[in-house]
Amino acid sequence: MAKRYAAPMEGLTTWLWRRVHAEIFGGTDKYFTPFLSPNDNCAFQRKELREIEDTAPLRVVPQIMAARAEHLIWASRELGQRGYEEINLNVGCPSGTVTAKHKGAGLLCRCDELDALLDAAFTALPAMRLSVKTRVGYASYDEWQALLAIYNRYPIHELIVHPRIRKEFYTGEARRSVFAWTREHTDLPLVYNGDVASAQDPAFAEPVMVGRGLLRDPALFRRAGGGAPASRAELNAYVTALADGYEAALGADAALHKMWELWVYLIEAFRGGEPYMKAMRKCRTLSAYRGVAGAVLRELPLVWQE
Repeated sequence: MAKRYAAPMEGLTTWLWRRVHAEIFGGTDKYFTPFLSPNDNCAFQRKELREIEDTAPLRVVPQIMAARAEHLIWASRELGQRGYEEINLNVGCPSGTVTAKHKGAGLLCRCDELDALLDAAFTALPAMRLSVKTRVGYASYDEWQALLAIYNRYPIHELIVHPRIRKEFYTGEARRSVFAWTREHTDLPLVYNGDVASAQDPAFAEPVMVGRGLLRDPALFRRAGGGAPASRAELNAYVTALADGYEAALGADAALHKMWELWVYLIEAFRGGEPYMKAMRKCRTLSAYRGVAGAVLRELPLVWQE
């Protein structure tokens, strides 16, 4: 069976989400952390430490956002000392605050810098498996051929390809024809990423990484393998464990914001959820939120049970 990976999504696929998702739904071969962003301080931030500690028994891959080789190498060695054997370099984040620092998709229009970064990393880290998550260009799809030529020069553990360019952010459809072209022009192990939302998606025939689709349907990987869809009881256990866990770790206000972010995606599992989502956004206490979430789970039909 092809491998299935949970994509990193900042603020959403947290240490707690990974643990709860694995316990209730399973089916995930690797969980990738939201990006770690090392700097000259050579120290992970407190919130970053939370993401890389206490991950057993899950298979977790830290994702690193870096533009300078010394930052990437320091972080990779530090993670290696903590027992990690694989790290992932983010060359895809389209955020303006990220690309302005030449990080994420900001490297896509700086081929010489990307090449030098990879060369330094593979030279300094011979024992570390380095995968890359990338978009296929910054301003044009015409850039992809040159970018892939750079990647082909290195023993990248897995090349995770999101077939959009930076300026598209997440609009329009991911161009699967570009991924098909890529398959014919590289010997690197490929992973597809982008717009996978259905258990019947043909992308599941190959290694695939899913972000938004897994937040909309947390049992998506199980369903893709022929298993059962998420039940109301599972969804209730899922959102309850997350709200309770965030409240214990971060406090009620932060937990409320975390659950708002999650339900932006999860509400799409239900028919007629817009009025409930509006009510949820108006909640100012975790108790009020729990009341609305409970009503969704009791009253609305699940899209896969119609």
